[in-house]
Amino acid sequence: SEDLSNLEERTKKRLLKFNIDKCKVMRIGHKFETRYILEGKELQEIKLEKDLGVWVSNDLKPSMQCTKAAGRAFGVLASIKRNFTHINKEGFIILYNAYIRPHLEYCVQAWSPFLQKDISCLERVQRKATKLVKGLNKVRYEERLKMLNLFPLSYRRFRGDMIEVFKILNGFDKVNYEQFFKLSETTNLRGHSDKLFLERSRLQIRKGFFSQRIVSNWNGLSELVIGSTSVSMFKNRLDIVCMNGMDVGTKS
Repeated sequence: SEDLSNLEERTKKRLLKFNIDKCKVMRIGHKFETRYILEGKELQEIKLEKDLGVWVSNDLKPSMQCTKAAGRAFGVLASIKRNFTHINKEGFIILYNAYIRPHLEYCVQAWSPFLQKDISCLERVQRKATKLVKGLNKVRYEERLKMLNLFPLSYRRFRGDMIEVFKILNGFDKVNYEQFFKLSETTNLRGHSDKLFLERSRLQIRKGFFSQRIVSNWNGLSELVIGSTSVSMFKNRLDIVCMNGMDVGTKS
């Protein structure tokens, strides 16, 4: 409340004015009784809001974002089905990558699902989409993915997480890695030398946050993958190593 008062004073000095109808309050965590007043008007309290294209709820679960993303993707899928009577493998890849997948992966590092129902909600879109290809309607999902050279979405999210960590730790992204990670101080470790420290999380939802969920996966990578000197090299080595010896969750 005091911060809002200070903000209001600074904006008045600069001859700015808030649109109070667009200012809202979302309470996260414990329920506080504090009332938030701006320019003499109490701010509206909400439980769900769309911010920069991502749905955020007061319980910090990505369920609404998953539902909305899947809904948009299914809408595009229906439109493609109405307008194309015959889709071959090459045509499907172009359509899928351009019009469907972006809905499922937009800013996904910020809202990656951790509940099985949300994971299945997204994977269901790709399951149905791959059936559009002529001759693949009755082929098992795992086989359809191999024939189309696609990955399960669960692996795509894992892959995106690892690429982002690699870019942050190696300076490819202009982000201070200490804002997200803490390097492990233990020297007697198996595997590579860039392992991260996993902070304890009391709440399950905290374990799903980017800075927490990536630690075990990152620490489990081999020195061959971690030692890559470029992003493209890291991607290639990660795919080769993980797809040969990792359960990527095609049965979700």
